Amino acid sequence: MVTFGFRPRGQILNRLLDVYSKSSKIIYARKLFDRSPEPDIFSRTSMVLAYSLSGNIKKARELFEGTPLSIRDSVFYNAMITGFSRNEDGLACFRLFRQMLRDEFRPNNFTFTSVLGGLALVVDREMQCRQMHCAVLKSGTGFVTSVLNALVSVYVNCGLMFEARKLFDEINQKDELSWTTMVTGYVKNDELDAARELVDGMTEKLSVTWNAMISGYVHKGRYEEALDMFRKMYSMGIKMDEFTYTSIISCCTHAGLFQLGKQVHGYVLRTEGKPTPEFSLPVNNALVTLYWKCDKVDWAREVFNNMPVRDIVSWNAILSGYVNAGRINEGRSFFMEMPEKNHLTWNVMISGLAQNGFGEEGLKLFNQMKSEGFEPCDYAFAGAITSSSILGSLENGRQLHAQVVHVGFDSSLSVGNALITMYARCGVVEAANALFLTMPCVDSVSWNAMIAALGQHGHGLQALELFEKMLKEDLLPDRITFLTVLSACSHAGLVKEGQYYFNSMHRLYGITPGEDHYARLVDLLSRAGKFSEAKDVITSMPFEPGAQVWEALLAGCRTHGNIDFGVQAAERLIELMPQHDGSYVILSNMYATAGRWDDMAKTRKLMRDRGVRKDPGRSWVEVENKVHVFLVDDTAHPEVQAVYSYLSQLVQEMKKLGYVPDTKFVLHDMEFDQKERILSAHSEKLAVAFALMKLPRGATVRVFKNLRICGDCHNAFKFMSKVVGREIVVRDAKRFHHFRDCECSCGDYW
Repeated sequence: MVTFGFRPRGQILNRLLDVYSKSSKIIYARKLFDRSPEPDIFSRTSMVLAYSLSGNIKKARELFEGTPLSIRDSVFYNAMITGFSRNEDGLACFRLFRQMLRDEFRPNNFTFTSVLGGLALVVDREMQCRQMHCAVLKSGTGFVTSVLNALVSVYVNCGLMFEARKLFDEINQKDELSWTTMVTGYVKNDELDAARELVDGMTEKLSVTWNAMISGYVHKGRYEEALDMFRKMYSMGIKMDEFTYTSIISCCTHAGLFQLGKQVHGYVLRTEGKPTPEFSLPVNNALVTLYWKCDKVDWAREVFNNMPVRDIVSWNAILSGYVNAGRINEGRSFFMEMPEKNHLTWNVMISGLAQNGFGEEGLKLFNQMKSEGFEPCDYAFAGAITSSSILGSLENGRQLHAQVVHVGFDSSLSVGNALITMYARCGVVEAANALFLTMPCVDSVSWNAMIAALGQHGHGLQALELFEKMLKEDLLPDRITFLTVLSACSHAGLVKEGQYYFNSMHRLYGITPGEDHYARLVDLLSRAGKFSEAKDVITSMPFEPGAQVWEALLAGCRTHGNIDFGVQAAERLIELMPQHDGSYVILSNMYATAGRWDDMAKTRKLMRDRGVRKDPGRSWVEVENKVHVFLVDDTAHPEVQAVYSYLSQLVQEMKKLGYVPDTKFVLHDMEFDQKERILSAHSEKLAVAFALMKLPRGATVRVFKNLRICGDCHNAFKFMSKVVGREIVVRDAKRFHHFRDCECSCGDYW
């Protein structure tokens, strides 16, 4: 036309506009439209529809509002109403419908179908539904199936299922959408049995309704019924699509049915020869999630590697798999490879680093997230707060707390739970308790975190009181709750109470104790010196005791000097974990305490022969937003000589109050003076002395240690707290110790 100089106008121009619009060539369509001296209503309608379909509702609206009222018609209004409906702007859709009536244009069945579709997005009152129903009847379109389908959808979205079903039954010529709307309506409103009854009564077996049923069953945790529907689909020859497979694979994922999920994967490979990207992408994403959640991360990665098309969901699924499996190095590398990242990507990586002990990296990544223009959500803040708790960085945690209050995330459950744990792990259990009491809503995680906090800080009876209060609130305890309760009993020496709660797990709550629960019970009994009972528990376990059970027994043997049981426990531990240094060290120390130097030497030699390296004791303290780390017999810290000098002065003052260095904790055969010098170089003493030198007068000292605090240091800190008139808080590998006025919160039971 251009070559021959023909200028299209009228019907030909409108046809061209329509062709360009439907081919997504809106720029060409607009050029043609702008060249027309007086575009008619047909041209304008085509352009409004084109902009609406492309999602550019702003341009569509500008064109609509720029069209004189004198040339508008009902079809033009329908086009704009359809645009609002397609772009999920229900309010604009309804307002334009009312304007259409005011402008005295008569709505038809297409109008009502579109406006009801928009209304379904925003309707929330029964009166609105009935008003629109009346309008449909008055218009004479109450017999049109498409209009009635849309009206059923309005009732469904308002939760009025009785009215929706009544209207559905009145439709004379039901089509596929009629059945789909009603079935999905029942599913959305959790009336699965009514939905199933409707599906079973259908003469035509529509895959979309069966998919809705399977999805509904999976969402409500009714996995057996979902699988039953899937098997019936197969036996009846109903065509399965990507929605079917994603739902049933999700069912296998949530129910932990790895083998069945694997069979579904094989069936998909056999039956779908050349799947489209629209099919393969969601199905492969579901398979990746299935495999990593069933601890088959390498299988998930193989599926990912063979995917012809990937999206951000695919990448995030693999990242989640690596992080949840504790394969942080691979997770880091994968994170760096990702072509794009969204909020979930950052949240997964930050939380993963925190939960696997990489607190410093978690905080750095949180700051990097902000520097790259991503506004942290409450989950990202929760990950950063957890990182602070891992580091024991109270100041960092407090700053993050202030930030979440500023941005309005202080009411978030995930943030609140992370803050409880942070304050507890940083030694401020009072702040954790105050936060717990003021949270707008709490869940079982909140209760578990607070019970654990009280237990770790030696408030065993308070922990049990809180547990009983939880039960009175009609909250059912889970397996984690009982772990925290048993730990609280163990730290406080509440043997009878611990045994009672252990026995009540299955008897009252139907929770089968796991190995970790048995380990807590063994720890409780052996700490109290009840070794025969602890041994009875081990022999009565319904499975072979693992490392954590023998570790609990060995710890109790060390405390009470029970060499016989200690040797048995250590031998089993070394057999189960030959590269774990703790078993060798505890056994060696027990021999040394008993004066069995030859046996100690043999244990140390075995350790060297197997290439096992002892994890050195280290302690750290935060001073002026900087973490200072001290090792045993430290010479690396720039102020260590001043620390030794100050510590020597403190020891002299402590001796005046009755402190005597307990040299039995020096596990070497040497003179008393040498032993005393070694005791003074313990990392926790150096860290506490440094903090006393640097922190403001009267400030609480909070020190963290990677290993169990030694007996002499524990005794020394009691006297030191009296000398300096301050509270000294030490978190070791097992619990917190609060030293005040020559006493410790543990009551010397640790």
